[in-house]
Amino acid sequence: MKKLTLLLLMLCSISVAMAQPGQDVEMADALRSSGKIYVVILTICIIFTGLAIFLFSMDRRLKKLEKDN
Repeated sequence: MKKLTLLLLMLCSISVAMAQPGQDVEMADALRSSGKIYVVILTICIIFTGLAIFLFSMDRRLKKLEKDN
């Protein structure tokens, strides 16, 4: 689990380092100006939170089944 976390952290840092400033994204500007970007971000956060809760609960159930056997 620690290796996976470290790998994800490294991938995120590499993607930030390779980002190219100066390029304007019209869709993001339009969403930001109308305030809809917050709805998009909230939706993505809800989806990721739901996935995380599902995975942790599934892991807990699997551990319980393995312990019983």
